[in-house]
Amino acid sequence: MNRRTETTEETSRASVSPQINSAEQRKRTQIIYVVYLIGALDITWMFLQFSVTPYLAKKLGFDTLWFGYLQTTVGVIQLFGGPLFGRFADLFGARVALSLACSATVVFFLLLAIAEHPAMLFIHKLPTVFMHVLSACQMVVADLSEPEHRADALSKLGLCFGFGMIAGSTLGGHLNTRYGETFTACFGAVGSAFSLLLVLKFIPKNTKVQASRTNADSENKNKSVFNMGEITRLMKFPGVVQTFVVKIVAGLPSGIFQVMFSIIALEFFKLRPEQNGYLMAYFGIVQMVVQGGVIGRLTARYSDNSLLLLSIGVSALVGLCQAYMQNVFQFCLTVVPMMFSLSVFSVITDSMLTKSVPSSDTGTMLGLCASVQSLLRTVGPTVGGFLYVNYGISCIGLIQFFVNFGVFVYLLQRHLKKTTEQTA
Repeated sequence: MNRRTETTEETSRASVSPQINSAEQRKRTQIIYVVYLIGALDITWMFLQFSVTPYLAKKLGFDTLWFGYLQTTVGVIQLFGGPLFGRFADLFGARVALSLACSATVVFFLLLAIAEHPAMLFIHKLPTVFMHVLSACQMVVADLSEPEHRADALSKLGLCFGFGMIAGSTLGGHLNTRYGETFTACFGAVGSAFSLLLVLKFIPKNTKVQASRTNADSENKNKSVFNMGEITRLMKFPGVVQTFVVKIVAGLPSGIFQVMFSIIALEFFKLRPEQNGYLMAYFGIVQMVVQGGVIGRLTARYSDNSLLLLSIGVSALVGLCQAYMQNVFQFCLTVVPMMFSLSVFSVITDSMLTKSVPSSDTGTMLGLCASVQSLLRTVGPTVGGFLYVNYGISCIGLIQFFVNFGVFVYLLQRHLKKTTEQTA
């Protein structure tokens, strides 16, 4: 009788366990889908803001130089805010971090709505130190996805980025034209408040998979968000420094081109505002196709190192094409490989870096990754402006070709050497 009872209990446990695992997996998938929605909405509000700030700055007397200072201010603020926000997310959980980021976005838009003095445009940028909604979304996706599927899951956020780029640019243009900058900024504040409600409703307090280990690690850590030792400690893990150096060096030339594109479109291609809008929509569509339909298939078949080499090699060829392009049609032909290289490079390097550290530190690592983009936005306008004014667009393209080609050769040699050592 006891044996039958034990057998029955073991059978019931065996049947319940897969159901629990399946239910947990469905719950994680639901949370990830909500995170994708939050990311898409955040990008929509940000591109909506892009249709307000330039026109408002012009009304308040900003010239090109001062508008550049305004953009650099954002880069500097987010450069330091990224790692701190990432560590904040690791210490206090996903819901608190996303709530802080969405709340900062609401304040950002409210300050923009009441900006009636040039100084207010700088003041309304201060909340950007906490405005890392997309980084927080990446943290949640990294926590809830399996390592082998992480690159694919992160790439879907790029699909959300493309959707937000198209929706935000279109919506912002129409609202600004019909109702003015103040109404558009208030609309962005209301939209950000809706994103905050989604966070409070659907995002759990903690999304770390290894909760027990995370809690143990947290007890041993210094709880201070400003503990730079805990942030820089991640650089000691194998492969992290090399990947970071590659991310900065190979990403800088293409980052300079992206920062300077608005000037290039205006002065080199002579595009009118509506034509520039169509081109931005084209960017968004290409990015959605690459992020949603290409990267997932590639990551399922090829290793991260192989895809990193591919993205850098394609980026070198794109730089060479950009150096010799003469019109907007030729540029449109380079957009597809350009968006492919940028998307694969960003997703793969982020994925590699989060896999190199414990799950309890993925937020801090993604915060450091976000700081790389902020660094590019900080130095890009100065370096890009100097190169464009003195040497033209061809110089920017050639620098991208030579830098990425050099990085490609270096990584290829290391890859071949490692392969030879493994087979020996």
